[in-house]
Amino acid sequence: MVLMHLAMKNNTMSANNDHFLTPTWQQMRATPLAAPAGSLSRKKQLELDDNLDTERPVQKRARSGPQPRLPPCLLPLSTPTAPDRATAVATASRLGPYVLLEPEEGGRAYRALHCPTGTEYTCKVYPIQEALAVLEPYARLPPHKHVARPTEVLAGTQLLYAFFTRTHGDMHSLVRSRRRIPEPEAAVLFRQMATTLAHCHQHGLVLRDLKLCRFVFTDRERKKLVLENLEDSCVLTGPDDSLWDKHACPAYVGPEILSSRASYSGKAADVWSLGVALFTMLAGHYPFQDSEPVLLFGKIRRGAYALPAGLSAPARCLVRCLLRREPAERLTATGILLHPWLREDPIPLAPTRSHLWEAAQVVPDGLGLDEAREEEGNREVVLYG
Repeated sequence: MVLMHLAMKNNTMSANNDHFLTPTWQQMRATPLAAPAGSLSRKKQLELDDNLDTERPVQKRARSGPQPRLPPCLLPLSTPTAPDRATAVATASRLGPYVLLEPEEGGRAYRALHCPTGTEYTCKVYPIQEALAVLEPYARLPPHKHVARPTEVLAGTQLLYAFFTRTHGDMHSLVRSRRRIPEPEAAVLFRQMATTLAHCHQHGLVLRDLKLCRFVFTDRERKKLVLENLEDSCVLTGPDDSLWDKHACPAYVGPEILSSRASYSGKAADVWSLGVALFTMLAGHYPFQDSEPVLLFGKIRRGAYALPAGLSAPARCLVRCLLRREPAERLTATGILLHPWLREDPIPLAPTRSHLWEAAQVVPDGLGLDEAREEEGNREVVLYG
């Protein structure tokens, strides 16, 4: 099979090159994975009307046929040149110098091994027709220390393979295990998240599907964060950030997206989602929760949430500046970085009784509200683990 090799040297791509997808062709032996049937979109679209489906957090278009999943790698691994551990893999697929090992949760990502060096990567797999949508945000956005970029991209006739450096867990998992993050530590981590969002907005990128699990750690100590990828981001063509297609995770969706407005500010919606992430870090649970989607969306529309006791005045102020019902009243991503709570020397707080709360209100196990999967047919979704 012929693969086109789109290596991103030094993690850079030319933002001014209109033909950044033009490949350098070379012959490579490969055993690609089969293309997903139907090539359904990766995007999670929130399409709401006045009569919301009470069994599901998201009103989705009907799907026909079985859900597509990337099949397991079936061909035996040829003898690698360097790492001995690769020989223990019973089945795998070769992609140039890489070996794709077992799939990760969701079936769109694989653990990958670079045979010449033994380095592990995460390989994200996309339908080839999505190549432009996948790679264009990286071409637009200048490299940044808090935004992960593919180290290499390979494209076959049906699938696109993007290789990312392996990470060490995500923010959602950290909050779930710690139950809440102390303010000084939360300020350090949230500053990195806000810096990421400001960088994206300054260069015409709206993230849309922003949530805790998309921020991952690059170090084992869990101190340094990056945005894991630019999936579902929207590249703006001018200063107007109005969006019409409503992409959102139910726990993080802004009230304006749930309204009947035809369009909404993509940047302001990102800021709302970042506010939900900050609240969750400090409280250990989402600001808006309910087992019934209609009631959940009603709370979001009303902006009804209660800050936990024990937060400092600056922390409470910042949360309220982000979770404002009116998009125009929220801080901008750049303005967040100027807030007093994000100063370099936050004041440590003494422990309070607010560390105790009912188990039903903590951050749910699993990947979060939007990852609650529907059973075959129309069974009820388990929203909170």
